[in-house]
Amino acid sequence: MSPVSPVSPVSVTDVAPPPVTAVARGPGALRRLVRRPSFVAGAVLLVGWAVVAVFWPHLVPIDPMTQHPAERFRSPGWGHLFGTDQFGRDVLARVLAGARPVLAAAPLATAVGVGAGSLLGLVCGVRRGLLDEIVMRVVDVLAVFPSLVGAVVVVALVGRSTTTLVIVIGVFFLPIVTRSVRAAALVEREKPYVEAARLRGEPFPSLLGREVLPNVAGTVLVEATSRLGDAVFAAAALSFLGLGQPPGSPEWGASVADNRVFLQHAWWTVLFPALAVASLVIGVALVADNLREQVAAR
Repeated sequence: MSPVSPVSPVSVTDVAPPPVTAVARGPGALRRLVRRPSFVAGAVLLVGWAVVAVFWPHLVPIDPMTQHPAERFRSPGWGHLFGTDQFGRDVLARVLAGARPVLAAAPLATAVGVGAGSLLGLVCGVRRGLLDEIVMRVVDVLAVFPSLVGAVVVVALVGRSTTTLVIVIGVFFLPIVTRSVRAAALVEREKPYVEAARLRGEPFPSLLGREVLPNVAGTVLVEATSRLGDAVFAAAALSFLGLGQPPGSPEWGASVADNRVFLQHAWWTVLFPALAVASLVIGVALVADNLREQVAAR
């Protein structure tokens, strides 16, 4: 009988972490995305509105806040492509100017909600135990609490401002993001590379940041893009209800609210701000859907 060859021990350092998500793999994933017309269309809408938000004063020579009573309710035409409102203000200038407050609040609110939710989801998904139970019960309470009621209470307590809008929307996103990232982290914590990192004595923050986070980055990215579209719609909706930008602001939701009583005989004062909201939300949704498909196909 031939002697049995000894089995060499396997070091924990030999266990390599799995590759990061397809979205984070660089040029290959990007090339696949740009071949998709829906992704390109969404990206064009998103980038286009971002450019408008930054450079709108250079795009139209008209002050969106200046009133011209003699030109009130001018229908769309050569002098005013989108017409004028009840104060004679140019609707095109107001639509372009309204992109800035929306894109100032929505990305910040998304960063707050996705950042805090991702951190909580990672910690709870990897650590588990009593901390996970406590945090998830709080998340469950936030998830069932009516968001509109919460917004009204917060605005009544602290006043109407962009900061309040950002915090309110970010807190609304917290339960959704926490649950999604926690689910992804629960899958990763059972894989060999996490156990290997624990056996090496890797500190918990390093375990989260260096080992688990890169492998749930696709989930975080999809949540960020999805919540951005929700934040745009939420900011416009809260402004429409008088909980965001003050009356008279060119912000899209506030513009729709100010002009809705004139819808029958001055439809353009409502239609164009509403189309602006819809186009930006659709653009973000198209980008998010394509990223979600890339993550699912990794």
